[in-house]
Amino acid sequence: MDHTNTDDRVAALEARIRDLETQTAARSVKPEFEWKTWAEKYGLLIAWIAVIIIMGAFKPAQMFAWNSYATMLGSNAMVVVLTLALIIPLTTGDFDLSVAATMGLSSMVIAVLNVKMGLPISSAIIAALLTGVAVGIVNAFFIIYFGVFSLIVTLGTGYFISGLILWVADSGTVAGVSMSLIKAVILTRFLGIPVGFYYALLLTGAIWYLFQYTALGRRMLFVGRGREVARLSGVNVNRMRAGALIASSTLAAFAGVLYTGMRGVADPSSALAFLLPAFAAAFLGSTTIYPGRFNAPGAFVAVYFLSTGIMGLNFLGVDSFVQNLFYGGGLVLAVAISQLIRGRKSMD
Repeated sequence: MDHTNTDDRVAALEARIRDLETQTAARSVKPEFEWKTWAEKYGLLIAWIAVIIIMGAFKPAQMFAWNSYATMLGSNAMVVVLTLALIIPLTTGDFDLSVAATMGLSSMVIAVLNVKMGLPISSAIIAALLTGVAVGIVNAFFIIYFGVFSLIVTLGTGYFISGLILWVADSGTVAGVSMSLIKAVILTRFLGIPVGFYYALLLTGAIWYLFQYTALGRRMLFVGRGREVARLSGVNVNRMRAGALIASSTLAAFAGVLYTGMRGVADPSSALAFLLPAFAAAFLGSTTIYPGRFNAPGAFVAVYFLSTGIMGLNFLGVDSFVQNLFYGGGLVLAVAISQLIRGRKSMD
């Protein structure tokens, strides 16, 4: 046996192993600071601050006043919840265009049961949340059992719910909702901010934890990446999608609870106006904090970034039609940026 040749081969193998270990260690050591990654993750936060400073230069008394932001944070809590409702099915690859209508239906159910039928506000809220669950079950049934595209099903469901609201309300506004709900949402404040904001903040944290640290959340993300791959890997894709759709409608119903508590009344059509802001915030949020995927912290930041812009435009006396331009343009840009990020960065 040629010990020299054997020793040479062993030495060569050891050298290759050392090179491989060196290369692996080099790849595992991240640069101290990556401007590109940092800008992607926190660019929207910087833009938010820039909007405040720029608009504050024209209206400093309003834009730099804490009361303005305290009111804005509280009054947009239901938009945060509605956006969170959207991102859950979006994560699994489905659209839910019925969330705004479900929010309106929830609001009307509370008002009719509490004001016209005299039920306690707690019972009315439970009924409203169960109504949201029922809407989610209907959506999931048609989307999954019949295999109809979610965009079509939820669009039809949304219009059906809108007609149902008009019928239940007799095409009128229902006023006089219990003051206990109003106190629990808007009148009670902490640090000057209505407590409705903290409900939205806690819900944001819970959904962030779900997707970031639980097996259920990771499976939902996996389904969104590729349903067939997820199915072959043993994930119950239909169950994940159905659960996401039911959770979406339930959260939309909770947004209706906050909406009713903010206003003390329910009307047949005003909730529908929040669909576009919620979609704009959902897609804009997917470009920040965790770029490339829908995420709760990003949605939270996006809602208040857009709300700050609208608030500043109102202070500047801009016509109301500019709000639609702002939200519509924001949605198109957000989708474009999101696609660019996803095109070169895998979803995690």
